[in-house]
Amino acid sequence: MKKSLIALAFGTLGLGIAEFVMMGILPDVAKALHVSVPKAGNFISAYALGVCVGAPALILARRYSLKKILLVLIAIVMAGNLCAALSPNYGMMLFARFISGLPHGAYFGVGSIVAEKLADNGKGSEAVSIMVAGMTIANLFGVPLGTSLSAAISWRVTFLLVGCWGIVILYYIWRWVPQVENLPDTGFKGQFRFLKSPAPWLLIVATMLGNGGVFCWYSYINPLLTHVSGFPSHSITLLMVLAGFGMVVGNLVSGRLSDRYAPGRVAAYVQGCICVILLLIFLFASISWLSVLLMCLCTACLFALSSPQQVLLIRYSKGGEMLGAASVQVGFNLGNAIGAFSGGLALQAGLGYQYPALIGVPFAFTGFVLLMIFHRKYERHSVT
Repeated sequence: MKKSLIALAFGTLGLGIAEFVMMGILPDVAKALHVSVPKAGNFISAYALGVCVGAPALILARRYSLKKILLVLIAIVMAGNLCAALSPNYGMMLFARFISGLPHGAYFGVGSIVAEKLADNGKGSEAVSIMVAGMTIANLFGVPLGTSLSAAISWRVTFLLVGCWGIVILYYIWRWVPQVENLPDTGFKGQFRFLKSPAPWLLIVATMLGNGGVFCWYSYINPLLTHVSGFPSHSITLLMVLAGFGMVVGNLVSGRLSDRYAPGRVAAYVQGCICVILLLIFLFASISWLSVLLMCLCTACLFALSSPQQVLLIRYSKGGEMLGAASVQVGFNLGNAIGAFSGGLALQAGLGYQYPALIGVPFAFTGFVLLMIFHRKYERHSVT
């Protein structure tokens, strides 16, 4: 495995902890800042909105080298998470989470382009999946570690850890990632020209709604497992490890499948599986072993979507590849924000913690329909 791809994966590892650890420590943060759990869900939304603002701003840096952009983005990751660790109140925490999210989509956009340029022939999707693997490993080890630190010491230590990890990322990107050829500068307007085609919009909206469906449920996974599935609170760390294991497997398997088969087809079938799994979670969340099994399957499917969607947006955003690649994360995190908000509405209405999964089903189903339309209209006829 190339060291350059490992360095890129170190970056997604830090981003993954920063984004997903909030799901595991949400009750602790809510208690410390004197807000309700549904209101604390806005910290998830603030991060997601930061992603949506930061990714389009990437075009302002289009003339700089891709490696230099990566280094600046990691510096912002460090600043945002250190601010989160020091936040004294709800408002400051919202601001810190917004800043932390700014470099997220941009890093994935630039990193996936660099990964494809460094990949061996015919291994582009696999190379991107290796970069994305950092985020899945974050959920396997980093998020459980952050959850444990939150319970044993303080949730602030978790964000401090991410800020310090940024130093490691900076060093290894500087050391291991070579200078790669810049993308052609098509001008400011040229960066947006690919959006005139329906194809990228189908992918972006499918990503947004598909992930929105998952995050209706996953944003409140901690209280679901403890209040509905009956697990004690001290077991959440281990359960998050299992969820992370599902993400690792799903990401690596889909990366290879997408190089072998049409990535749009892989993504559509996986999204269809998510619809069924969310419905089963709603129906059987009270059965502890089945709840855990379904959790692992759903997180596997969530990250099985990542590399095919990332690769497809690069392919269907000619002239604006950097913005196109970052748009996947815009869709992903808009979905996170919509999901956290929609799931929170069910809880505010007094419904049980299993109901956010039910609310997520129509979101996920719409994403499935859009991916099938994309595959049939744009991809199937181009596959030989």
